[in-house]
Parts: sequence; structure tokens; C-alpha cells
Amino acid sequence: MIILMIGVIIGVGIQLISLSIFNFLVTKFSEDEPKKQQNNNLNFTELEEYSSIKLEKGISENQRIQTELEKLLLLQQATLESATDAILIVDSLDKIVGFNKKFLEIWGIPELIIRSGNYKQALRIAIRKLESPRHYLSILRKLAQNPDIQIVENVLFRDGRIFSPFYQQQYRYKKYIGQVWIFRDITAKKLASTTIDYRDLHDVLTNLPNRVLLKNLLIDALTKVSHNHSLGVCFLDLDRFKKINDSLGHSIGDKLLQMVAQCIKKSLRSDDILGRWGGDEFIILLPEISEMYDIFLIQDRIFAAFKQGFKIDNYHLNISPSIGISLYPQHGEDGETLIKNAEAALSLVKLQGRNSYKVYHAAINSQATELFILENSLHNALERQEFKVYYQPQVNSSTGEITKMEALLRWQHPELGLIPPATFIPIAEETGLIFPISEWVLKTACLQNKAWQQKLKLSSLSVAVNFSARQFQQPNLVSIVEQVLSETKLAHRYLELEITETVAMQDVELTQKILRELDQIGVTISIDDFGTGYSSLSYLKDFPIHALKIDQSFVRDLANKDHQTAITTAIISLAHGLNLSVVAEGVETEEQLNALRILQCEIMQGYFFSHPLSAEEATRMLTAYQPHRVKNSYLVA
Repeated sequence: MIILMIGVIIGVGIQLISLSIFNFLVTKFSEDEPKKQQNNNLNFTELEEYSSIKLEKGISENQRIQTELEKLLLLQQATLESATDAILIVDSLDKIVGFNKKFLEIWGIPELIIRSGNYKQALRIAIRKLESPRHYLSILRKLAQNPDIQIVENVLFRDGRIFSPFYQQQYRYKKYIGQVWIFRDITAKKLASTTIDYRDLHDVLTNLPNRVLLKNLLIDALTKVSHNHSLGVCFLDLDRFKKINDSLGHSIGDKLLQMVAQCIKKSLRSDDILGRWGGDEFIILLPEISEMYDIFLIQDRIFAAFKQGFKIDNYHLNISPSIGISLYPQHGEDGETLIKNAEAALSLVKLQGRNSYKVYHAAINSQATELFILENSLHNALERQEFKVYYQPQVNSSTGEITKMEALLRWQHPELGLIPPATFIPIAEETGLIFPISEWVLKTACLQNKAWQQKLKLSSLSVAVNFSARQFQQPNLVSIVEQVLSETKLAHRYLELEITETVAMQDVELTQKILRELDQIGVTISIDDFGTGYSSLSYLKDFPIHALKIDQSFVRDLANKDHQTAITTAIISLAHGLNLSVVAEGVETEEQLNALRILQCEIMQGYFFSHPLSAEEATRMLTAYQPHRVKNSYLVA
């Protein structure tokens, strides 16, 4: 601040000195003019009489004046050259009578023209260097008409430089005697100010509008919505971004955010606005929405873009978005309400499994309340023994043998009844409760399978356990599996871990590492819901997997739709070609069973064989079952 004040004082001082010199020179010459006229009126005789007396005195006075003028001129030039500002002095006849080198430097006018005093020619050269010549010419015309007006506009050069001008006309005895121009370079200051302003309103990492600017843009957009259109607010959150950030580092996380921002922008229309709300949260403003189809089309484009994945350094990262949407005026008439309701819709998407979008509706608040109650209850569910493991058999349809039991987690809430996994698993993942719960499921399933092997003499029976995304990516997963197998004394080959394609492809390198370690200790791996995820077939040769499970959506209409048959046939052929086992899920009818047998899929699972059973019911079923043939098919009795 002190340096700034000193600079201002010096600048003002230079202006005052320059003006005083200019005034002195004009005054000196104007005062000498009457004396010359008076001397012209003297006759020759009078001059001769005074010559002897005045000659010596006159010579002395002239020398003194000359010396004084030379000193003043030197002082003027020294003052002009010492100034950091550009200075130009023009007299009443529009002739340049003073300037400094700084003026020549910034305007690039030939020195010869300046020294010739041709102000108009110099002006013509100077004006062409400005960003808007006509605009500045109009300012000069206004100055000529009204010299007292203040110039408040900066001078903008075409090359990007910015100068602040000072202009003042000079008078002597109320007579116009000239003008002074001073130009101060404020380019750096303006650029710094512009940068600060930009950073105040934009996210540094992605260069997108930040929260402050987004709110202002939303307010502005709301004022422009026409009566026959709507406006959409989309609250987007990246699923499990924290896991990538924590495991691969913030550098990778930052690059991912930058790539995600570009990915979303490419999916939007030209008038749509994308901003970063904070962390891994983004807001999209969709003006001019004429129908809901517009909203759905944009969301589908965003999700399609994300399916390509993101290549960063040596990683191929797959991450999905969850999006909550609110509309003006249906869901709010101000920006704050629209954002709040979009976020409420997002929360429901995340709790219901992520990787989707949902439009806000009034019931969402009540659903959110119910989910909040579930979250609180979930913290104590394990210690209250409210979780149950159910089992569903996998059957070899040719022999009737039950080869494996799939463990399925259920939550028996004391007040709300049986809670489906699709409802509480996302909550468990979000809160981190998935880790103790999943370890309990793994241990319970292994203990139960070991008991069936021993008590029912089913020595080759295996158990399959599903791993969620967050559970699969925990750093000590393999050691946990080994510890559970050691404690339960179940041989490693009788445990199968199921993961989905989506889970497998979230972090390919990490998946390869974990699957290889599991394979090395003898645990088998199957890909669940095959064909519904990323379907990047290259991973089948890179991952040490042992089985593919055909999703029930392909099996459901197998007997009725040719394209479903074609897909199922392709999956079975692919599995056999890679020496992988193949399991069909969701088999419910005899038609489906026979169609699958024709396609040479022998291992099946579904309601046609058995519903998921409690441990007690499954024990009774395993004790009593006898395989028998029905219409060339063997079924569990």
C-alpha cells in the first residue's frame, strides 16, 4: 500500500512539474512579447542614448535568461524522461512541443514525425493501433467540443495492451495555450484483476463456472424462460469417485475430473451450462426445455459417453454418474429450491443403486425419510442379528446334481419386514457398513457349506458369494478371504466369488491384481449378470475367471424372441470356446430349461428348481433331494 501511494504521488508530481514547465515557457514568451513591441516604438536617438548604459546590462540579462531557459529545458526533458508514464505536450496551434521516449515506445510513432511537431499526422498513426479507432475518434471530438469532460475509458490497443489516459487543457489569462496527454500502462494490473475476477467465479481445476457463478447463471436463466418452455436443473455426482481418488492418488483423480467435465460438455447442447458444484459434484442447467423427451435424450447421451471409460496414464477407468433432475416451474420457482430438489432426487438414485437418473417428484421426500430410517437401523442390524443368509441351488440339468449353493443376503427388519438387497446394499456401501456385513456373509456361507459337506456327505458341494463393488476393491480383500477360509476350514476350491462386469471394469488393473491373487490361492471367480454391463470382451482373456452367468433378462423370453436366443447362444459358445463354465440365471419354466439344454447350457439356477431358502430349509432340501428325469431333463425332487 505504501509503495502504491508513493507511486501515485510521484505520478501526480510528474504531471504537475510538466504542466508548470509548460506554463512557465508559455508565460515567459508571452511576457517578453509586450517588451519587444515597446522597444519597437523607441526611435533611433533614444536607443543610441541608452545603448551605452543598457548594452552591458542587456547582454548580461539575456545571458541570464538564456541560461535559465536552458536549465528549465533540461529540467523539463529530465522530468519527462524520468517519468514511467508516456507524456505528450501540444500547443494551441496543435503543434507537438514536448514528449518523452516512453511516448515513442508505446505508440510506435516515428520520432521524425513527433519532432516535426505534426500532431495530426501523429494522431492518424496512433489511432490505427487501437482496438476500436472510430470509438476513440468520437471521444476526441467530444473533447474538442467540451474540454472539461473527464475521460474515464481506458485506451485498448489491438495487441492487448491497456493504458489509462490523463488529459488536461492549459490556459493562461483565460486564453487556451495547449494540452497535455499522459498515458499510464495498466495492462498487468488489468490482467491481474481479470484473473482474480475469473478465479472468483470459476473452478480452478476444470475452468467451469463455480458454485457462486452457477447460482447467478441460474437466476439469470430463470428470468429468460418463456411461457411455453421449462428449465431443467441436473445435479450430477460421480459414483465411487472417492475410491479412485484414494487408491490411485489425487493427481489421477484431478485428471479424471477434468476429463469428465469435457465428456459431459460434449453431451450437452450449445446453450446448456455445466458447472462444478464442488468435489465430484456437477450441476447442469438446461434452458429451453420444451418437453420431457429433451431431458431424457440429454441424460442418455451423458450415460452413453461415460460407457467409453477414461484412459489416464496407464489406467483405463470406468466410472458412472448418478443424476437428480428438477424442473422449473413444476419443482420450484427459485434457484435454491430447484437445486435442493435436484439433490434430493440424486440422493434417491444413489440409495437405489447409482448409475441412473431420476426426475424429482413430491414423494421423493417421504422416500428419503424412509431411507434415512433404514440407514439408522442398518448400523445396529448386524449386532441385533437381523441379517439372514438364504441359499439358492445351481443344478446340473443333465445329471440333476446340485453343484453349488449361491448365498443371498436378506435383512429382516423388526418393524418394516423383509428388506430387499437392492434397497439396503447401496446404503451399506455409502456408509461403509458393507465391509463388516460382507465379511459376516462370507464367513456364514463358508461355515454352512462346510457343515453340509460334513453332515450330509456332500463333499463336492460349493458355495457362491456375491461381492459388491466397494467390497471387491478393498485393499485387504484377499487376506480377509484367506482368513475366513482358514477359520471355517473350507477348502479354497469350494468357494466361488461372483462379481459383475461393471465391478470388474471399474479399475481394470486393480481387478486383474485381485483376481490373480484369488486364483493363486485356489478360489474360483464367476462373472455375474454377463452381457448387461460393459461387455468389453477383451477382459475375458485377461482376467483369470472360471464361469459366466447368463443374466435372467436373456433367459426370460428365451422361447419367444429370436434375438434373445441369438444372444444366449453367443454367450454359451463364447464360454465354451474359452473353457469356461456357463450358468443360466432366472430359469422359471420348463420351456426355458429345454431351450437352454438344446443350447448346451447345463448349469441352471432359478425358481423352476427352487426359491432362495433359509439355511434350515436348504438343509432339509439337500437332505431329501433325489435327482429324477422329467421329459429328458433331470430335476431336483
